Order: sequence, then structure tokens, then C-alpha cells
Amino acid sequence: MTEEDTTNKIGKYFGWIAWILAIGLLVFFFQEILEQQQNPNSSPKSYLSDSGLNEVHLKRNKQGHYLTVGKINQQSVIFLLDTGATDVSIPEHIAEKLNLPRYNSYQVSTANGNTQVYRSKINELNIGDISLYNVEANINPSFNSDEILLGMSALKQLELHQSGKTLILREQK
Repeated sequence: MTEEDTTNKIGKYFGWIAWILAIGLLVFFFQEILEQQQNPNSSPKSYLSDSGLNEVHLKRNKQGHYLTVGKINQQSVIFLLDTGATDVSIPEHIAEKLNLPRYNSYQVSTANGNTQVYRSKINELNIGDISLYNVEANINPSFNSDEILLGMSALKQLELHQSGKTLILREQK
């Protein structure tokens, strides 16, 4: 093998490495864009209303839903706002990570049919600078999502105003 053949082989290897790195960077870049489209509220911003109350402005995602990052008992979670859900509904695998209390079970009717859930209570729930306390919740063993349904047990404590593709959550007086 000549020196020229060795140089060509090394050049081809570096060419392949450059292509692999370029593709990896493109995947990394576009993955961030796709995640932003799925949850455009990964860092919800809080504002003070004219009356001095905290409010959070949420953008609708590509599917028309409002998702946001929030906290339950100081631990980060993802909420999917659901005005059709009576309570905050937490998948069992997330409730275990959050160490939420689990009380008596009862049956609920969901979009996927009837299922048994367990009562629970959230000491503190945060979205941006909005804090809610002692929020009724349920733990749903048959719900396999990584999102928590933010139902009316939390949303009834807020004022909601939708304008175009933005939903404003505001503390109540």
C-alpha cells in the first residue's frame, strides 16, 4: 500500500466522521425545535396584571393543546390543561416519584372509559409565579402518560382568558 492510498483512506474516514457529526448536530438542532412545538411553554413567564395579580401566558401547541412545565410540591412536572377533567389527574408512575399520598379508590369516567383511581391531595402546585395550595387530585394507575392533566380542581382557582392562540391564567382576588 502506498503513502497516497493511506492518505486517501484517512481522508475518507475523516469525511465519514464529518458527515456523522453534521447529521448528529442537525438531529440535535431539529429535536429542540420539535420539542418547542410540542410544549412551547417549557419556561412559562409570569407577569403582574394591572390589578397586581400574577398571571401566566401560555401558547397553544401545534395540536391545539396547552401544555406547560410546572411544579408539584417543588418537583418539576408537565401539565396538560384539561377543563373536562374534574380533578388534577396524575399517572401512577409520576405520583410515586412525587411521593403523593394515596387514599381510598373510586371509579371515574374518562375519555378511555371507566377506571379506578385513588384520591390524593397536592400540598402546593405552581405554574410560573402562580401558587395553588391543597389541590384535590387523583392518581390514575391506567394513565400511562408523562403529562399530568390539570383539571378543574386547580383551574377553578384561576381566571382563564383565551385570546387567539394564547391562554392567560390569572390568580383570583
